Order: sequence, then C-alpha cells, then structure tokens
Amino acid sequence: MSVQTIRNVFSVETGYRLSDDQIVNHFPNHYELTRKDLMVKNIKRYRKELEKEGSPLAEKDENGKYIYLDFVPVTFMLPADYNLFVEEFRKNPSSTWIMKPCGKAQGKGIFLINKLSQIKKWSRDSKTSSFVSQSSKEAYVISLYINNPLLIGGKKFDLRLYVLVSTYRPLRCYMYKLGFCRFCTVKYTPSTSELDNMFVHLTNVAIQKHGDDYNHIHGGKWTVSNLRLYLESTRGKEVTNKLFDEIHWIIVQSLKAVAPVMNNDKHCFECYGYDIIIDDKLKPWLIEVNASPSLTSSTANDRILKYNLINDTLNIAVPNGEIPDCKWNKSPPKEVLGNYEVLYDEEMAQSDGSDRDLRSRSGQSTGTKGNRGRDSGKPVLTTWK
Repeated sequence: MSVQTIRNVFSVETGYRLSDDQIVNHFPNHYELTRKDLMVKNIKRYRKELEKEGSPLAEKDENGKYIYLDFVPVTFMLPADYNLFVEEFRKNPSSTWIMKPCGKAQGKGIFLINKLSQIKKWSRDSKTSSFVSQSSKEAYVISLYINNPLLIGGKKFDLRLYVLVSTYRPLRCYMYKLGFCRFCTVKYTPSTSELDNMFVHLTNVAIQKHGDDYNHIHGGKWTVSNLRLYLESTRGKEVTNKLFDEIHWIIVQSLKAVAPVMNNDKHCFECYGYDIIIDDKLKPWLIEVNASPSLTSSTANDRILKYNLINDTLNIAVPNGEIPDCKWNKSPPKEVLGNYEVLYDEEMAQSDGSDRDLRSRSGQSTGTKGNRGRDSGKPVLTTWK
C-alpha cells in the first residue's frame, strides 16, 4: 500500500477497522521517522530525555557534543529556526549547508548553499519584521553538509540499507544483509564552483541516471559486501567491523527515538530504506529514512536483490505464506529470515538481564563505544539498551 492509502485506512473520518487477517506495510504515523524534520525533532527529544534520566548514553565531550548520539549532522527547520541557523552559520561562515524540502524524495528540490543571501526567502520579511507564515512557504530542513565524505575512485557515495520493523513496542527490527552503495557519476570536489552540480553531490539514482557518465549495466552501485571487502583491504578488518557496528547502533537508536511516539498498530509492519553517509574518518552519519524505498530495478542485480527483499520481508510478516493473523507474537522462526538478521529484539535484550556492550554482527564484543569511553578514562558504556 502507498503511504496515501495508509493515511486513508487510518484516517479518523474515512478510515475503517482492519480485520485480524489484514496486515499493512506502514505504521499509521511512520512519518515521525521518515519526514526529515520530524526525524531530527524526535532524535533531539530522545537525547534530551536520556540526558534528563542521567543516562550514560547522553554523555557529552568537553565541547558539548554527544559522544554516543552525535550521528545526525547539525540541522535546523526553515523558516521556523531561521535565527538559530544564522547564529550557527556565523560561527563558521565558510561552511556549506544542504537544503532539503521536508516532504519530498528522490533528490527533488535539494540544493547546496554557502551564503546567507541564498536563503533570503526563508528569512524574516523585512517590511513586517515577522516570519512569513509557514503555510505560504514550503518547510525545509537545512543541514551542515558532510564535505569530507569517504571517496572511492574519487567519487562520493552513500549506503542504502533496508531495515524491517515488525513491532515498536517491544521494538523488534531486522537488518537486510544485501544493501548497496550508490555512487555519483562525477568525481567529488568540495570546490564552491561545483555547488550546483548535483552529479557531484547527490547520490540518488533518480538524479544520477540522467548524467552523461551513468553506467546502465552496474547502475553506479556496489554491494555492501563489496564495500566491506574494500574497506577491510584498505583500512583493516577491525576498523571495518567498528564502522558497521556504529551503523547498526545508529539505526537502533533512531528507532528507539521514535518508538514512544509511533502508533504501534498490531496490523502493521514496515521496511525502511536507511541512507547513511560515511566520512573520511570512517564516521557514519544518518542522512534520512525512507518510508517507501524504491523497489523498481535499474540493473539485473538490482532486480534480483529487490525480488529477494520483497520475498524475505513477506516471509517475516506472514510466515509460511499462511493467512495473516495480527495477533501472533511476531517472532518468526530463524529459518524464515532469509537474508534478514535480527538487529535488535527488545524483549530478548530485557530478558538478558545485565547490560552489555555493543556487539558486532558476528557476536563478538568490539568495544566500539567502550573504546571511546576508555580513551577518556570513562567506564565502558551500555549500548544496545
């Protein structure tokens, strides 16, 4: 079902009651995670709540930055946060920022700026000295641009990872092993003269496929396993494991941030498309989460991957192809997971009792977050809980 159909199904006026044998592929208010502005708002709220509770996860360094929860670039909503943005911009006037419309996808409406004059239309209306009403202007988010991305072959790329959530309370989510990297077709340069060249900066296939250098055979894509092999051979296995553990950590924390506000309807499951960028220090950043990741294929490999993704997703949502039953406990047997693996199971984590460190996908303790704690003389911290 499309997100619009879901809106109608759960609408107070036009909605209808789903029967026990009906399940749908979106949560009613999935936009709490998949709208760019709401995702950032929920993550900021989650950090503040952890801080209030005195959680070690909300610990900050001497510069006031979160040690464990700094995984979203500095972001403001426009026009609402215009003054706050200006204040931040003036601290570092040579920085580049990226503007994105809150409710659009596939790279539509995105542009880069490095001068305040470029976003005058989101500022105060000088005649009335008040904000132009939000309804008359499309809401945008503006984020600090990651201008030091990890490059391969001189080109910028991002990661598209698929995450399936079967329930938010308790949180149970699965990571799809067959994600991929999307490459730009033009070599990256941080030069301000290329700020308007979206073939340099935006990895969306919807944009890159119009480039002169787009390759229709491989579609500018690399499997995650290829990326892993490349990083293991150039940076080492330990560093690569640490990076992927941090990516898994980011995904779980983003889901925990929205879990309290998500309408956890028993008829729902959802497969999200996570977009992650890795910088040249091998730090992963969460860019956005897509509610309807593209399931159309641009290459033969793409077609196979997405066919398997749909098949494996349905096998978890409706095990053994039986008639759906929304009352079942949503714990499918291991043999039906296919290319999915359990990323986080809140019930299992709670029954484990004592806190534990971040684990790698192979089940070994990497001390990813613990290393940072030890470096600063702090205790090893809990991560998955």
